[in-house]
Amino acid sequence: MPAPTPFQPKGSVCIVTGGANGIGLALARTLKAAGAAHVALADLDETALAEAAVEIGGLTFPIDVADFAAVSDMVEAVEEAAGPVGLFCANAGIGIADPDPADASSAPLDAFESCFRVNCIAHIVAAKVMMSRYLRQGGGWFLNTVSAAGLLSQIGSAPYSVSKHAAIGFAESLAYTGRDSGVGVTALCPQAVRTAMIGENPEEELKGGADVDGILEPEEVAAAALEGLTEGRFLVTPHPHVRGYMQAKAADYDRWIGGMAKLRRSVM
Repeated sequence: MPAPTPFQPKGSVCIVTGGANGIGLALARTLKAAGAAHVALADLDETALAEAAVEIGGLTFPIDVADFAAVSDMVEAVEEAAGPVGLFCANAGIGIADPDPADASSAPLDAFESCFRVNCIAHIVAAKVMMSRYLRQGGGWFLNTVSAAGLLSQIGSAPYSVSKHAAIGFAESLAYTGRDSGVGVTALCPQAVRTAMIGENPEEELKGGADVDGILEPEEVAAAALEGLTEGRFLVTPHPHVRGYMQAKAADYDRWIGGMAKLRRSVM
């Protein structure tokens, strides 16, 4: 069976979660600039969402993106206003630091649960809402914002790292099960990006070494995402060194663990 037809932004109807700022807002701007007919935004930050709506011009939804009923209602509203959705960007995400960076189990269970809910369960909810629609339409695309932490790890934040590993696992499953039906998946996996998640003091927030290969602007990440979508690629790694790290990890897992332990000692 042929691969899904690459996403074409011109005239498309798109939804972006976590769309009021950071990577999400940059994605919305990039999609609009590329000719999308309608870009709807979801975000819990209602003030920022209202400001983004003025710029982007699409419908807005201040919802919990891991709530199936809320996401289903959002998609129905977008369909009624603008037509079938061709791209769902599951972009919302949160990070919670380990209280003790020498103990990956030190964060409370609710920290792990919160990260799983936003960083992974929300992607599953998006698929549950959209897959039947994409199958009826003969295809469609998901852009799942994951992280290089899902491919490698994130020192100092086990809840974030573990939830992102789960997210890349679901993206892979969604990609190979949807492929023969024309459903495409792009997993966006950057390292450090200049967003609210790293705060106003990147040196403090990124003690875990996520900035080892530099901090990208959200617009750079959004441009890489659109390029990957229009080329029909599964994996997008805006930081070029990530693929080399993946290969090194696969080639010698024990050496990689040792290297991560050494890096942790040097940055924490």
